[in-house]
Formats: sequence, C-alpha cells, structure tokens
Amino acid sequence: MAMHTSALSLTIVGILGNIISICVYLSPLPTYYRIYKKKSTEGFQSVPYVVALFSAMLWLYYALLKKKEYFLISINSVGCIIETLYIAFYYVYASRKARIFTGTLVLSLNLVIFSMIVLIVQLKLNDGIDQVKVLGVICAVVSIAVFAAPLTIMVKVIRTKSVEYMPFTLSFCLTLCAIIWFAYGLLRKDPFISIPNIFGFVLGVLQMVLYAVCKNCCIPQETAVQTNSGNPTNLVTGNMADRKDISNEPPQTKLSTIDPAV
Repeated sequence: MAMHTSALSLTIVGILGNIISICVYLSPLPTYYRIYKKKSTEGFQSVPYVVALFSAMLWLYYALLKKKEYFLISINSVGCIIETLYIAFYYVYASRKARIFTGTLVLSLNLVIFSMIVLIVQLKLNDGIDQVKVLGVICAVVSIAVFAAPLTIMVKVIRTKSVEYMPFTLSFCLTLCAIIWFAYGLLRKDPFISIPNIFGFVLGVLQMVLYAVCKNCCIPQETAVQTNSGNPTNLVTGNMADRKDISNEPPQTKLSTIDPAV
C-alpha cells in the first residue's frame, strides 16, 4: 500500500513538474513574436537559450543513463526541441555579428563541451553507478549556476528601484518549479535533482520578496527606460542592448533563468 501511494505521489509530482516546466519554456514566446514583427532581434541575446539547451541536454543524458526517469526524459526532450527552435528562429533574424556569436557559442558549448562530457563519462567511467554520480554532479553544478544568474537582475532592480526588470509571474512560476522538482528529487531519493532546487527555491522567494518591497517605490516605466538608456531586462529575454549602440557592440552575455526542468 505504501509503495502504491509513493508511486502515485511520484506520478502526480512528475506530471505537475512537466506541465509547469512547459509553461516556463513557452514564456519567451512574446519576445519571439516581437522579433518576428520587427524582423530583428533588436539586441536580445541568445545566451539564455543556448545555456538552457545545454542544461536540458545534460539532464536528458542523465535521465537516460539512470533509467526509468520517464518524467525527466519527457520534459528535457521537450526542452531540447523548444530551445533549438528558439535558437534557430533567433538566428534567422539576428545580425551577422550576433549570428557568429551564437553559432560559436552553440558549437563550443552544445557540441564540443557536451561531447567531451559524454566521452569522459562513457570511456573513463566503466561502472554505471559512477557514471550516474559524476554526471549528476555536473548537472547539479550547471543547474545551480543557471539558478544563480537572476542575482544580476536583482541587483539591477535594487539599483533602479524598478520591478519591471523582474516580472513577478515568472519569478513565481520558477519558484513553483523549484518546489515541484525538489519534491520529485526527494521522492526519487536523488540529491542531484533535489539539492539544486533548494537554491532555486531560495532565490525565487528572494525575488518575490524584493518585488513586494520595491513595488510601491517603483519609478514609472518611462522614467526607468530613460534613466537606464536602454530597455527592460527580465528573466526570460535577458538584456536588450541600447538601441543606439546595437550596431557597434557585441551581444551581451548575462545569463537568464529559463531552464525549468530541474
């Protein structure tokens, strides 16, 4: 009976995690609709999507090695497809300099580094348990790094006193994602899944608290845009370059959290 209850709880948590994660994966759609209408990336950076693809690839590989991780396999497979489409769409409308930057980043991170990780795990580690542990550590470190990325956004919110840089809805959804996947990790007794989501939960709560504190003292949007000589930043789209400097500056490289899988 206890095993049946545990399996049911795992199924419910896994389904919820997949649903919420897909919603977060789809959150950049307004950005891409804007790119489509403008026929230009307008300085939006590709780094968050390339990093999200890299993270999804790592977790998919981890799930396949560990076996019977059907929920991880499904959501990260969807994540790989969505992020690949985002990058391809971005590439179509990006400037020549942004295309070179994006192509180089994809080749180095998603091809070279990912291939090196696969070769090391497959050729240097013969024991299946060791393979899972080593890859789990790598996945956890990457996830923590991705979760930590919004710290730069929080600093900007504090500096500008403008919450438009940090949408509450997305912060809430990412926090909920962290809670769900933390519970999933506990049910699966997998610290590589649960531990990174502790950081995700803490940072998500801090973002929402910061939003509540700064909400009443938020300066008007027009003033915020003028005083910062650029455009808003959020957790999905990353920074927008100052329009007058787009042609002269390389794409910015601040990370944004859009990897909701674990």
